[in-house]
Amino acid sequence: MSRLKLQMQITTDGFDSTGPNDDLAWDEIRDYSRDLFDSADTIVIGRKTATDFIPYWDSAAAQPGGSWYEVAKRIAAARKVVFSRTLDKPEWNNTSIESGDIVEAIERLKATNKNDIIVYGGVSFVASLVENKLIDEFHLFVNPIAAGKGKSIFSGLADSQQFKLIGATPYKSGLVLLNYELK
Repeated sequence: MSRLKLQMQITTDGFDSTGPNDDLAWDEIRDYSRDLFDSADTIVIGRKTATDFIPYWDSAAAQPGGSWYEVAKRIAAARKVVFSRTLDKPEWNNTSIESGDIVEAIERLKATNKNDIIVYGGVSFVASLVENKLIDEFHLFVNPIAAGKGKSIFSGLADSQQFKLIGATPYKSGLVLLNYELK
């Protein structure tokens, strides 16, 4: 059975990170992101994020020599499943639309996919996955800033969830990778 893996940047106080280190840290975490994606062949993503995410990586995949070119080629070539209740048909290559029940759809993907599945965001979509305990591995890059407000992937939890720490890696920028599994 495939595993669903989340890669996301968050702030030290748990909000979606849109801080000043976000752009600086990307080159530091490129190799980790590439290696994490090695085990996956499918990306699941919410519609709101897909509208920027997919075109960005398609464009980066068309620019040999860019620092993220190799990762971009893999993301552009990967199967993408966009969860949306408003899109009828895919707007992008290698993309399908899933409009059904999120739990049933993710469980079906996990059962039928050969490789792992990765999710990159957005916050509302990921919060639904977290709430339904569908994420098997969390790869959280904690940005060394406190936002004090914003959106959190954990804000909709009815009950607490326990995680098992798999690893922690500090980076020069101050970013810290926290890798957890759902207990």
